[in-house]
Parts: sequence; structure tokens; C-alpha cells
Amino acid sequence: MPLCGSGGMSHTPRMDLSRFMPARLTPERRVWAILLACGIAATLLAGWAVGEAVRRDLESDLARKAETAAALHAAVLRSELEKHQSLPVVLVDDPDVAHLLVAPSHALVAQLNDKLEGLAAGTRAAVIYVLDADGLTRAASNWRLPTSFVGANYSFRPYFQNAMRTGAAEFFALGTVSGRPGLYLARRVDSAGGRPLGVVVVKVEFDTLEAEWREGDERAYVVDPGGVVLVTSVPDWRFRTTAPLNEARRRLTLTDQTLGAEALQPLPFAPPQRNAPQLVTVAVEGPAQQWMHTQTGTAAPGWTLHLLTPAGAAIDNGVAAARVMAVLIVTIIAGIAGILLRRHQQAANRARAEEDARLELERRIDERTHELRDSNLALNRQIEERERAEAARELLRDELVQSSKLATLGQIAAGVAHEINQPVAAIQTHAETAHAYLERRQPEDAKASIARIESLTQRIGAITQELRQFARKSEASLGPVGLNDAIDGALLLLQGRLRDGSVSVEREVSRDMIVVADRFRLEQVIVNLVQNAHDAVQDADAPLIRLTAFRAEDRITLLVRDNGPGVSPSIRERLFTPFTTTRPAGLGLGLVICRDIVASFGGELDLLPSENGATFAVVLNVP
Repeated sequence: MPLCGSGGMSHTPRMDLSRFMPARLTPERRVWAILLACGIAATLLAGWAVGEAVRRDLESDLARKAETAAALHAAVLRSELEKHQSLPVVLVDDPDVAHLLVAPSHALVAQLNDKLEGLAAGTRAAVIYVLDADGLTRAASNWRLPTSFVGANYSFRPYFQNAMRTGAAEFFALGTVSGRPGLYLARRVDSAGGRPLGVVVVKVEFDTLEAEWREGDERAYVVDPGGVVLVTSVPDWRFRTTAPLNEARRRLTLTDQTLGAEALQPLPFAPPQRNAPQLVTVAVEGPAQQWMHTQTGTAAPGWTLHLLTPAGAAIDNGVAAARVMAVLIVTIIAGIAGILLRRHQQAANRARAEEDARLELERRIDERTHELRDSNLALNRQIEERERAEAARELLRDELVQSSKLATLGQIAAGVAHEINQPVAAIQTHAETAHAYLERRQPEDAKASIARIESLTQRIGAITQELRQFARKSEASLGPVGLNDAIDGALLLLQGRLRDGSVSVEREVSRDMIVVADRFRLEQVIVNLVQNAHDAVQDADAPLIRLTAFRAEDRITLLVRDNGPGVSPSIRERLFTPFTTTRPAGLGLGLVICRDIVASFGGELDLLPSENGATFAVVLNVP
């Protein structure tokens, strides 16, 4: 039934929805929307791409630095071990040790106790002691202390058993008396007939080395072949393992190394199995963060040094800075494009508003605008090219600085063994001389040889200290040095070798010649030059080395001449470049290191032309 109207239809009101619909975008607004969308997309893409590229570069650079730092840590550890490994080798040939083990007496015990005490103090060994064939301690360097080993029996210790069985043993464990960890270096003492008399033991503790490691930002630890952490800059990691041990092996290790039941737990992180540098997340004395993990072998049997270099903050900051820079550059480019677009739109709007009479002028304005846009685009390209050139230049400079640093540290790490080789050889020579004097019952001469050994040991310590100071960017202490004193010290190191080779040495150096240098480093230069001259005159009929010096104004020149075959022309031009040598066993680093040392004094080292043999000139400043 119809409600109203004559037609019978109902009329329902309709709502006008057009006012709620967004207005259609004008062409100008559509261009701005597209420009905004492209700018946002370009900013995000540039920030991500640049950040990832910088992240890869920073990780590669950090990996190279970490490998260099690990090699330097390993070199310092090798130096510490080599210094102490020679002690038991020398002591097994000491007649006092053999006499004490064959016929012990109170006088011999007191004499050997004093000798071991002085030797331990000079070499910074934790303790040095002598065990008889039953494992009973006959003499020890700590005989004055309440924790003295004298009278204690250590036949149950693995290092004693292995040394008695094989002749030598190296074992890392906790001390049964002191409770301090250390490396036990043991050597068996045999009689003239080959009968085992006992064992000489040197305990080495690494507290000083670990303290030096803790001063840096890195975290270092050394593991044995079984994966047990022995030396570490993080005390909580000591005697932890890189992987869980089975129960039988764990009980055996706890017993051998006298550890507590809580030891030999796995590390709080899983070290990478690959030798290549790798990022790991570790919580070290604080919240977890990223570290660059590297590892390298050491001189100890089966020991591996692991190094953790902090990486998280450096990489994140670098990536963030690169992304901010990329976003800023893209934003500037987008702003310039927006300005150009706005100018173009304004010009077009003005052109459309002009009357027909101004069409010619409008055309000219459009042409000038087009030229301006082209100029701006060309300017943008020049700006981008200039920015790329600047970035390439900065990257090249950083790479050159880093390469120079790596080369210098590589020379120092490779030259450590070369620098301390002569004092160690001299110590062995004087030890053999002291042994011969004792066999001839000439104690005074033997004491003199032992005094020289102590002096040379101090010299080795000075050389090692020089390496540490260089690694910390410290400078050598320069001052007045008597040239003759340095020559005396150098010839003292080489006198045995010169005498064995029947090489004559002539000196024409005034006693009043004083130069600006460091005593030990100047001696090292003279030792290297004299040793090279010694090797060169081996086949000469009357081998001769001549040292002469003269003063010219404020400089003194030391000449080292020999009558050998001289330096061949093929070698002369690259004589002072690394790894250039004519000796089969040479490293080719001696002259390079010597030139660097002399340069640090403000002097010069060079090869002079000579008709016979070779002549090296060392030019030094006068105070």
C-alpha cells in the first residue's frame, strides 16, 4: 500500500559522499609525490648499501689489525718461554748440581741454594729447584721462604716422572704449595756413565705477562693441545676448556694439574674452529658484545694463542656515521632536485599566465631555465666526481698509513729472535767456559764468566724491554754514549766466535769519542756489522776486520771494513731492503733493522764503495 504520493513510489534521501573523497592530485602535486617517494626510497637504499659496504671494510680492517696484534702477543710469549727454557739446559751441566746429587752435604746445599736464589732473581723465574732420583728436593731458590721446597718430595708430579723417563718435560699445573699456576720446565741430570741422578726444575709464572695483556682493550688466552686454558688475561677463564671433556679425561687432568673440582668447565662461549678471523659475541666482564676472534700458534708444544679484539662499538659507530653521511648526501641531492623542480613549475605557471603578447619572452625564459637546469646538472656531476675523488684519496691515505704500521710491527716481530740471538749464544759460551774453569778448579775465573752471564742476561732483558716500548709507541732513551764502550760490549759478545774463526780485529778509535745514541741498541748495530764481516772473511787467507773512527765537525763516523769478497753489484742496490741476504740461513733483516736503529739516533748507515772487501759507515751525532 502506497504511503504517499500519487505514483505509489517512496523517495529515500541520498547522502553526498563526494565531499569525503580526497581531491584528485593535480599534475604538479603528482610530480612532488613521486619525487618524495623516490627520495625516501633512494635515502633508505643508499643508507643500507653504504652501511653494509663500510661494515665489510671495517671488519676486514679490524681482522688485519687483530692478526697483527695476535702475532705480536705470540712473539712476546715466545720470548718469555725461550728465556726460561735455557735455564734447565744450562743447570743440568752445572758441576755443583751433579756433586749435590751424587754426594749431598750441607756446604753444597747452602752453596747451590744461594746460586739458585740469585739465578731466579736475575731471570724472574718463580722458583728453581733440584730433585734427586727419588723426587726429594735437595736445593731450591726459595729456601729462605716459609714455602720452601727443600725437603719436599715431588716424585708424584708428572713433570718429574716424564723427565726421569724421557730426559725432559714441560707441564703446566697449579703449585702444590703456593697454589699458583705456572709452567714447569724439567730436565734430567745424568752421571758421566749415563745413570739418572735427578731432575732440575724451573717454574715459570706468567703474572707479569697477563698484567700487560690486561692493560690493553684486547682479551688474550692460551690453550694447550687438550683445549685447556693455561695463560689468560681474564682470570675467570683459567683452567676452563674450549669444549666439554669426557669424565675420565677430566678426572685425570684434575689429578695431574692439582686442580679443584670446579675447574675444567667449558668457556662461556664456543671459540670458532676456523683459524681465520671471525666475529663472536662474548660477555667479558660485562654485557655481551661483539669481538674479533683470531688465533695463532706459539713456540710451546701445541699451545695456541687466542685473541679477542673489541669490535661492536667501532663497527657500529663507523656504519652509523657512514649511513648518516649517505642520507645527508642523498637529502642534499633531493633538495637540489626539489628546488629545480619548483623553479621549473613556477616558470611554467608564469608562462601560462602571460598573454599572447609575451609568448616570445616566455619562450626565451624557458630556454634560459633549460640552460640553467643543464648547468646545475653538470655542477651536480662535478660535485659527485669531486666527492668520489676525495673519498678515494682518504681511503688510499688510510691504507698507506696502515700498511706502514703493519710493515714496521712485522719487522720488529720477525727480528726479536735475531736481536737476542747473540747474547744467548754468548751466555752459552760463557757457561761452557765457567764449566771448564770449574773442572780445572779455577773458581775465580768461573765467577768472572758467571758475572758476564748475569750482565748478558740483563742485556737480553733490556732488548726485550726495547721491543715492548716500541710496541707501546715509546721512544728509546738517547744520551751520551762512549763509542769505545759500545765497541767493547759488542766485541765481548763476539770474541769467542772471532777467536774460533781466527779472525783478527784492529781498532783505531779514540777513547774520548762520545756520540748520541742508546748503549744497547748501538752495540746491536756494531754486533751485526762485525758478525757480517766475520761471515764475509771466512775464506780469506788472513781474515781481518778493521774498526776505525774519525770526527768531522759535529759528527763521528765509524767504519767497519773487512778483507772479504765484498758485496756483489746485484745485491748492492737492494742491500737495505727486507729479506735480502746472501747467507742460506739468513733472514735478510739485520741491515734493515740496523739502519732503522741508526736513523732513530739521528744518524745514517750506508755501504761505501771499496776496492777490497766491504766498508760500512755508521754516522752519528756528537752531544
